[in-house]
Amino acid sequence: MLIPVFNRDVTALVTSIITQAAEWTGPLEIRLLDDYSTNDCRRLNRLLAAQPGVFYEELPANVGRATIRNKLVNKALHNWLLLLDNDSLLPDGQFIARYAQALRTQPTARLFIGGTAYEAAPPADPALHLRWLYGRAREMRPAAVRQRDPTGQLTINNALVAKELLGQFPLDERLSGYGHEDTHFGLALAQAGVAVHHLDNPVLHDGLEPAETFLDKSRQAVRNLAQVLRTDGLGADTRLVRAAARLRRAGLASVAQRALAALAPALRRNLRSAHPSLRALDMLKLSWLLAEWR
Repeated sequence: MLIPVFNRDVTALVTSIITQAAEWTGPLEIRLLDDYSTNDCRRLNRLLAAQPGVFYEELPANVGRATIRNKLVNKALHNWLLLLDNDSLLPDGQFIARYAQALRTQPTARLFIGGTAYEAAPPADPALHLRWLYGRAREMRPAAVRQRDPTGQLTINNALVAKELLGQFPLDERLSGYGHEDTHFGLALAQAGVAVHHLDNPVLHDGLEPAETFLDKSRQAVRNLAQVLRTDGLGADTRLVRAAARLRRAGLASVAQRALAALAPALRRNLRSAHPSLRALDMLKLSWLLAEWR
């Protein structure tokens, strides 16, 4: 169980894993690697090292999402790796059992994706509505839907992966900040013809961010998408890139980018409101990509 930690108390998550550990038939270790969190956060999580089977370490500087996962993979001792984000909670007492059953049923598989769930009711704080709405509409999809585009619908916040697969396809450490390291991973798997198996075994997302923080992360993700598009030609089949490509082919990219940039203040006001529109978010992301994709 590999969990990168950054400014989160992961006690509840680790405790849940320990409670379910007997459901995994092979050896099990829980590895926590802190990516230079605040002192208060580190003091809380250091206590987990006293738990049996828990290995806790801290990095002397922040290295980012892709690099820290690769470091965890290199430290892992066993053949199967469960990747979890630190803002996850297990939904019930059968989470690990469902992964164990999937592996028994499909013993030749190398990658299972469990999915993500969000609370049904919106959060009380309006500042969190955008992140909740985006999660419910864009990330919370049943396995049957995700399996229609298995690599394109791949997220590694909840994934059971054969260690040798991540050794063959490590996450791209050129992607700094937030976003698209899993997109790059999925596209690389698609090119290599690696099968991806989607399951209905979601974690509950427990890290809703204020709209402004989520917009900053979304901007970073668009930069990363533009980078993999320029350097590797990957990402061309994503919906956002297809929209930008149509404008470029029609010779309208510059005009559209200027128009969207003029609308940006109004779009951001909507997205910070209690009733955000994902259409406004899509327009803002298109503006960012057109500006980045030169």
